[in-house]
Amino acid sequence: MSPSPARRRVAVIGTGAIVSGSHLPALRSHPDRVELVAAVDVDQARLNAFRELAGEDVAGYTSTGEMLDAVRPDLVLIGTPPSLHREQTVAALKAGAWVLCEKPLCLSLAEYDDIAAAEEASGAYASVVFQHRYGSGSVHARELITSGELGSPLVAHCQTTWHRDAAYYAVPWRGRWATEGGGPTMGHGIHQFDLLLHLLGPWAEIRAMAARLVHDTESEDVSTALVRFENGALATVVNSVLSPHEVSRIRVDCADGTVELTHLYGHRNDDWVYTPAPHVPAERATAWRTPAADQPSSHTAQLGALLDAYDSGVRPPGSGPDARATLDFAAALYKAAFTGSPVLAGEIRPGDPFYPAMHGDHPHWAPKERA
Repeated sequence: MSPSPARRRVAVIGTGAIVSGSHLPALRSHPDRVELVAAVDVDQARLNAFRELAGEDVAGYTSTGEMLDAVRPDLVLIGTPPSLHREQTVAALKAGAWVLCEKPLCLSLAEYDDIAAAEEASGAYASVVFQHRYGSGSVHARELITSGELGSPLVAHCQTTWHRDAAYYAVPWRGRWATEGGGPTMGHGIHQFDLLLHLLGPWAEIRAMAARLVHDTESEDVSTALVRFENGALATVVNSVLSPHEVSRIRVDCADGTVELTHLYGHRNDDWVYTPAPHVPAERATAWRTPAADQPSSHTAQLGALLDAYDSGVRPPGSGPDARATLDFAAALYKAAFTGSPVLAGEIRPGDPFYPAMHGDHPHWAPKERA
């Protein structure tokens, strides 16, 4: 009988709400697999408050480089503002640590390719937090769709209609291309359309619109897209922070049945509904029901999947080409919206203005418009 894998030594960078409220509970849910050994924050008071919550034996640092040199953690969890993600992820990879970083992993495809190069050089891996993939309901739905049990995917809808007020955008880094990378497309809807891509597979073409209708920001506050997938399915994607009735929704109509997910910030099995086509026998549709074990979509579930990969020495889910495809989708949505032309998957490469920045330095959308 092989021995159990050693507990992984974990450090967190950023000790704000997302780390305290989501990453710390996730770590505590895997006590036999991880040990939190260090935390980094430039705000000493916030760092002290986190250490009181996490335990005084967690070493505190105000410098990422100092922490990596002193601690040499196995895994680094990053929960800082988006503009810091690339630098901190690359530094952790160079130190030999695996990384689990909040979305977006970085602000552009160019930045992503920097991270990919650091992965290759170090042998470590960087994953982005897309926790909605990891609930038991989404795992089950993907199995049904990819196996063909629901028939060919035909039509889909992906909706992230949330509400954010002016106070939300008063935080200096929000709503600015250089610090957030975009509006609700990058910061909110990316969770839902990542799940859509996870369910339906590679996308092929996108047409889009975006607008700044309410908020005094550099980036958009609403975007819409029409998408064609490689399997022929057509989908609509809506991302908004202008919607008083908040909801997150995915619907996929297949030849033999419809699968629908309705939730807000996380889902359980009961949030998934299956409707068979009239020709489908009842006993077949009964087998589609979500499994008895109910694993909510969560940081806990994704951390478990990453640790499984670490123990096996394989690339973790939510990293590499898989994660890049979601960022490519976001970049293509922006390019299609700003240029008015359809964009094909993979066409944004070095030399394309949308490769180094999501706004593509387009005259109507570049930061100088709101300087």
